[in-house]
Amino acid sequence: MKDLFGKAILDFQTNNAPEDLITETSISEADEMSVAYLFRSYEEMPAMEQTALRLSKGKVLDVGCGAGSHSLYLQDEKRLDVTAIDISPNAIEACQLRGIAKARVQNVMTIENEKFDTILLMMNGAGMCGRLKKLGAFLSKLRSLLNENGQILVDSSDIIYMFDDDEDGGKWIPSDNEYYGELVFNITYKGEKEIPFDWMYVDYNTLQNAAVANGLQCELVVEGEHFDFLARLFID
Repeated sequence: MKDLFGKAILDFQTNNAPEDLITETSISEADEMSVAYLFRSYEEMPAMEQTALRLSKGKVLDVGCGAGSHSLYLQDEKRLDVTAIDISPNAIEACQLRGIAKARVQNVMTIENEKFDTILLMMNGAGMCGRLKKLGAFLSKLRSLLNENGQILVDSSDIIYMFDDDEDGGKWIPSDNEYYGELVFNITYKGEKEIPFDWMYVDYNTLQNAAVANGLQCELVVEGEHFDFLARLFID
């Protein structure tokens, strides 16, 4: 990876002539994304994210923290012990510059000998496992990182609405993928193209089934108006 997403974040943090990110997926056309959005305050966050932050407690792990806005709020406003991780070195550098005390470059799948009370997966964070066949191992790993009475807070979207209706009144879904929520992401920043990467938007029922299969209970906390939702996973 060229870490272009992280470069945009670091450029914004250091006032290095940041530009909009261009995102495109295998099922959607190119769209501009303002990097400033990743630096939003609590007041600027969607209600679903605000709910997740209100529910956060104890020792927190913010997985795929990006620019660190969620971690910063939990650290500075709620005075929680927060560890922010991301696989992007540039993003973590920006988090450190913003004052996040515990920010490190790490893939959550490689964490050992640590336990948390809350694991945050914001902005469709469960999608980082990339493919449905990897979701079980991903959730199993997260479960192993939970303290007793710990919780995983994850938001996602059911993207079935993006597919056309077929003649039978259902949805026409290409047969390329095992699951309709799987897609390939492309990012362009300052004219440079990132290496395409797998991502996934998991619907609630699929998430719930995977959670139960891996020793976790799953409850729907909030259902949004745009096929989005916030779920809470915890050990049965």
